[in-house]
Amino acid sequence: MTVLTLGRALLSGREANVGRQPSSKPTSFDIAYLAGVSQPTVSRALRGSRSVSLATRQRIEAIARELNYSVDKNASSLRSQRSNTIALLFFEDPTPDESNINPFFLSMLGSITRQCAARGLDLLISFQKMEDDWHVRYQDSHRADGLILLGYGDYTLYKQRLEQLVGHGTHFVRWGSVSDDNIGATVGSDNVGAGRLAGEHLFALGRRHIAFLGHADEHYPEFADRYRGLCAAAEARGIVPDPQLQVDALTAEDAGYAAARTLIARRTPFDAIFAASDLIAIGAMRALGEAGLSIPQDVAIVGFDDIPAANLTSPPLTTIMQDMKGAGALLVDTILAQVEDRPLPPTVLPTRLVTRRSSGG
Repeated sequence: MTVLTLGRALLSGREANVGRQPSSKPTSFDIAYLAGVSQPTVSRALRGSRSVSLATRQRIEAIARELNYSVDKNASSLRSQRSNTIALLFFEDPTPDESNINPFFLSMLGSITRQCAARGLDLLISFQKMEDDWHVRYQDSHRADGLILLGYGDYTLYKQRLEQLVGHGTHFVRWGSVSDDNIGATVGSDNVGAGRLAGEHLFALGRRHIAFLGHADEHYPEFADRYRGLCAAAEARGIVPDPQLQVDALTAEDAGYAAARTLIARRTPFDAIFAASDLIAIGAMRALGEAGLSIPQDVAIVGFDDIPAANLTSPPLTTIMQDMKGAGALLVDTILAQVEDRPLPPTVLPTRLVTRRSSGG
């Protein structure tokens, strides 16, 4: 009996109150079809995994009972075998070298690779493409036990894909902004605390008009958290943040350059810049130089990420460093915790300020 015929028979039986059972032995794929979930979700639900919501488990169990479904222990054992492989998917970012990978994530790649090697895991690396079904390509086909997602572009669009992954029961963790309403597992830095740290550093140096270059809305929540931290540092000193000192910018040198030019054109006084990323900061430094502004005498500047290029700018860039070693360990541990059906590890990592000459500190 085909899955479609089985579904019609089940629905007809319900409507006519007939207890007739299908003539062939049902499978977990039949249950998945009727429940509107993936086959791996059915498998996890029937073994009581907490990674499947209670409502979904109950729906799957009810369908299984109605079909007189019994677990094939041999097949179940075969399906439960792990690939001992994790898939690492990068979101493509525009870069001057055409690598399409944010330099910050290249640093994280080394950390993740070392953590996988220490745990005897293989690592598959590819790009995220929004039109692809990642759960089918990797976890559902048993090529990987779970996905690590780095980068996401506009979060308001990306979260739809995360909801799909949750609905399919895919094991995944992403690097991003950690909040109470995260979709699926998320690991990230204390971005609000980092923004406050940058602001406190600049205020301690006597700066009073600090601009922020980077998006500060729900489309880019990590940047928005950094801006919130900066605003909190200002408000703690009785300084009201000026909306004219915030300019949208994505993580690219050209975007930082354009944002700084926009900031200068507004003619709102500023004596410091906190950039949401080092790439934005590096682009801004070029625009400041063209405008005849000296760093740090006229404008102090702080970046975020501590990419290798931050120490090569003129002057070297003060920045916020994220814990790359801790990030790699947490991302891998989070995937393994999902696979092994155990509580997830902590999700927020601390940051620290790396002081160089661009801030004058």
